[in-house]
Amino acid sequence: MLPTPYRFASPSPPIPPPPPPRGLRNMPFLRPKPALFNPFFRLTTSGRLRRTGAGGAMRAMDAAQVFDHESGASEELDQRARLKIAIVGFGNFGQFLARTFAAQGHAIIGHSRSDHSAAARSLGAAFFRDPHDLCEQHPDVVVLCTSILSTEAVLRSLPLQRLRRSTLFVDVLSVKEFPKNLLLQLLPPDFDILCTHPMFGPESGKHGWSGLPFVYDKVRIGDSEDRANRCRCFLDIFAREGCRMVEMSCTEHDENAAEIQFLTHTVGRLLAKLDLKPTPINTKGFETLLELVENTCSDSFDLYNGLFMYNNNSTELLERLELAFNSLRKELFGRLHVNLRKQLFQSPNGVGSPGAEEN
Repeated sequence: MLPTPYRFASPSPPIPPPPPPRGLRNMPFLRPKPALFNPFFRLTTSGRLRRTGAGGAMRAMDAAQVFDHESGASEELDQRARLKIAIVGFGNFGQFLARTFAAQGHAIIGHSRSDHSAAARSLGAAFFRDPHDLCEQHPDVVVLCTSILSTEAVLRSLPLQRLRRSTLFVDVLSVKEFPKNLLLQLLPPDFDILCTHPMFGPESGKHGWSGLPFVYDKVRIGDSEDRANRCRCFLDIFAREGCRMVEMSCTEHDENAAEIQFLTHTVGRLLAKLDLKPTPINTKGFETLLELVENTCSDSFDLYNGLFMYNNNSTELLERLELAFNSLRKELFGRLHVNLRKQLFQSPNGVGSPGAEEN
């Protein structure tokens, strides 16, 4: 037998709660509950004691507590669906997107060469002039809202080593093949890439995004569930606003956009060269042309120039437009020449003048 100092003491029984005063023994609703006297036990709805952990925490046992647990899990899921989104290029279009992002509960941080800190504060967003400070915030998503012409310089200025290696990069440029190739070239292979084009802007989308097309191409998204969910959560921002979601390759987008966008901007700027003015007898068609001029010329020339320079289909479209104009002009002048000949060689009595047939 071990010496007395080394004997293991037998566990002492738990101290029962003190009995209620004699006058209260017949009043059950005033009897003390065991859980009030022992922090390691809880009384269940069935009247049995359940042991908790050392900290007194207990997994829910009855229906009400299970509901609370599920509610907490739902809140945790909602929290995971909230993204920290960095908007690089916090100008007019960047702020336009940020308003909707913030309204849906996402955390917004902005960066731009110009100081847009006041605009960011009005949206509840943080603003950083230094790209190092921006990247140290470790955003889930980086959205490039720069002009087409400055995209490469801005992307090269970002300290990518300060970002998490699985960061999702999203571009919203009006051309797609160019940013796709640029992002694949400059970003580390662990970064995810989503090329998108919201085919609307602050003017056309000021009353809401419902029914407006949003084109996207999942260029490089990691296989893990969390990275797929992050991409899905970002796309869901636009789906929740009612956008018409169109998954399309960057190549196919540029083929279509040359006619949809570049042609529209070209016609609008061509009409602007004519310096058209409203008249007292405007027709609906003429008012549509004036509206086209206003909408296209309200965008910067850099945007129009970018649509031309960074879309391989734009040059071909300009050539087709020139051929179409020359063909139309030739048809008009050809008919004018025929009519003039008829007037010159038609006699007053409707009979051709002598010698006209021989000529």
